Amino acid sequence: MVRPISAIINTNALKNNLKIIKNIAFKSKIWSVLKSDAYGHGIKNIYPFINDNSDGFAVLTLDEAILLRNSGCNKPILLLEGFFNKKELYLIYKYYLTITLHSKWQLNALIKYKSRYPINIYIKINSGMNRLGFPTNKIFKIINIIKNNLNVFKISLMTHFAETTINSNFIKKQINNIKKYINNYYYFSCSFANSGAILWHKYAHYDWVRTGIILYGASPTGIWKDIDKKKIKPVMTLKSKIISIQKIYPGQIVGYNCRYSSNKKRKIGIVACGYADGYPKSIKNKTFVLVHGVKARILGDISMDMITIDLLNIPKAKIGSSVELWGDNIKIDDVAKSANTIGYELMCSLSKRVPRILK
Repeated sequence: MVRPISAIINTNALKNNLKIIKNIAFKSKIWSVLKSDAYGHGIKNIYPFINDNSDGFAVLTLDEAILLRNSGCNKPILLLEGFFNKKELYLIYKYYLTITLHSKWQLNALIKYKSRYPINIYIKINSGMNRLGFPTNKIFKIINIIKNNLNVFKISLMTHFAETTINSNFIKKQINNIKKYINNYYYFSCSFANSGAILWHKYAHYDWVRTGIILYGASPTGIWKDIDKKKIKPVMTLKSKIISIQKIYPGQIVGYNCRYSSNKKRKIGIVACGYADGYPKSIKNKTFVLVHGVKARILGDISMDMITIDLLNIPKAKIGSSVELWGDNIKIDDVAKSANTIGYELMCSLSKRVPRILK
């Protein structure tokens, strides 16, 4: 018997999310971000349904880029952190990839490679996040070095915003930091906006936006209500089934570490899902799943392969009853908050042993 857990990928929700994003950022081209195997959804599952409405794809690794090319993608593919070893340059040129340049060692390696073929380059600007990128006051020096030493199709500018909440002021500080040193940055194609900036800071859209988490139907702030009015829908629904039902009595415990002790007679259900599937062990007992349209509370510790839920108020529940762990009704952002993490992590941490099923 096949274990009854699966991640259902709603391709209609995916396509609709991208249409909403395109309408919001209608003046910009769109990089659809497919890093981390499309945020855990599977590049092969996502790419065919957004290819037509994406202007390009952004990935992290060379393997992801080559997978896209081998899947028939002939649109621009951006390596968000460029290359990690000079040996990768052969494949970057072979597959016509666009690279992000964020370090001097990358620039020096690219110059020493001495390719006679042109390449597209995104120069990463450190505008205040202090993670990757060249200082703003060094950008024109870098541009001149590139122009004098490399064969390039096009030079573009990129930065990443540290905070893009609805009322954020730091995003304005980062843009002003760029403008302070790069007054004529508009001569270059710019990609500054990530998901939060797409939704709430239209002045930051510029030429290309990069849509990540909202493409998959979760909130960049970790608060579902922040995106609810945008009509963005979850793409992934994590589902399983009840595989066992037990009756417990007052004072009896549930699961490891005696974390939960019942205060009354109740019926409990055992669900085929655990931390080995990617469901967070740090979850609180106030977290809910959905059974027969009713919210059921999680009881006790999350095990490697099983979760225990309270069926006291769900008389219809039986072995084989379907359980939604996150999706349309149980928002992944709410589950993540209960586990003191973010929806991004839950998506990306979903185990490979959980089948992805297209809907």
